[in-house]
Amino acid sequence: MSNLPRRTTAPLAAALMLASLQAGAADKAPTTIADALKVAATQHRPVLVDFQAVWCYSCYYMASHVLNGPEWQAAQRKAIVVESDADSPEAQTWMKKLKTSFLPTYVVLDEHGNELGRITAEQPREKFYPQLDKILATGNTLDGLKNKAGTGSVDAVVAVLDAYQARGEGDEGFAWFGTLPASLQQTAHKDAHVALALDQLTLARAKASGDKPAIATSAQKLLAQDIGCQRPYVLDNLLEATSKLPPAPRKATLQAQRKPLDRYVDTQVLVNQPTCADQRSAVLASADLDEALGDQVAASAVLDRAITLTRQRLDGNLTSDRNLADNLRVYLLRAKRTTELDDYQRKLIAAYPEDYVYAYRYGRSLVDAGKPSDALPYLEQAADKAYGANRLAVAQQRIKALKALHRDDEARKVAADVLETNGPWFPKQAAALKAELQA
Repeated sequence: MSNLPRRTTAPLAAALMLASLQAGAADKAPTTIADALKVAATQHRPVLVDFQAVWCYSCYYMASHVLNGPEWQAAQRKAIVVESDADSPEAQTWMKKLKTSFLPTYVVLDEHGNELGRITAEQPREKFYPQLDKILATGNTLDGLKNKAGTGSVDAVVAVLDAYQARGEGDEGFAWFGTLPASLQQTAHKDAHVALALDQLTLARAKASGDKPAIATSAQKLLAQDIGCQRPYVLDNLLEATSKLPPAPRKATLQAQRKPLDRYVDTQVLVNQPTCADQRSAVLASADLDEALGDQVAASAVLDRAITLTRQRLDGNLTSDRNLADNLRVYLLRAKRTTELDDYQRKLIAAYPEDYVYAYRYGRSLVDAGKPSDALPYLEQAADKAYGANRLAVAQQRIKALKALHRDDEARKVAADVLETNGPWFPKQAAALKAELQA
């Protein structure tokens, strides 16, 4: 996980006192969004909310590769940084309010809690900090950007469209664009960034409506462009949208994606210094595409390449790069290399003993494999460290294992204890736990 903030013409004594006060404030960095906004109201500084989770592999990447160094220290001086765990009630409330649906997401709020901008998914340093600096420098809310766009600023038009796209609000984005003067719309349409943003909104609108033919059409239009590190995500949309087509027309639709994706993987992903941060999505999308095209050999080959390269980069040290370490787990799982995966999961548990997530995942895999007795010690280890929504997920697997062993009284006690501890939060997960108990 990323680190919390560490933190002249005036006389020297005054400067030293100011530095001391700043250091003291940084040592007491806020741990909730509510606390961060209280500090922001007194300091008139923005709040940078880092939405993350212990199970989020992309968050691992950001913590170890991006959220550090002089650029991060500079960001912490400009904004009040707060980490918000997606499994906590507060984060769930804010994520719903801000329409944040995936991790990691970095949202900048003004002192009143209004959004100034956001960055979604993992990004390499050279892309993340220019985006963050631009948001922090302008200090504009979405309404402010809309007003600026109304004066004829094409850059502001792009910023507003990007904001709608990040929220998945295609209809709202097009509705706003339609309110612009016709002359500005014509000018904006000639800008490559606006054209791309509108294409992305078209896909967002199709996804929101569940219109699979429209999703497929808009995804193909985007994939025909140079969309960089977005390629695997857009391809996932195309794969899902065409999943119900007969094999022949589906293959005909997907075949055109083979060469550009191979080129993308070979030059930007499975290399010693990847250009794109999210290697996992690219590898899995490549395997998905191969399987959809009926080429299981190619699907296995890309997974084998990813496993070999990731092992080389880790060099046996699983704590050196948690993003890579977790990627390897998923590649082994997808490749169905079960014996290697079981051994590797035990190594991950040993490497990250303070987290619930690896003990939980391994315990769950043992339950699924019909080994409830073997699973229980790992699930109990996970339960000691679980919290919020993940506490319910761990409890559900414990109940499943206990019931398989005909220890129903213990299963009911686990359910009663965790439901009492969690209170009214996370009703969907609580309902799933109750259903497991009654199954």
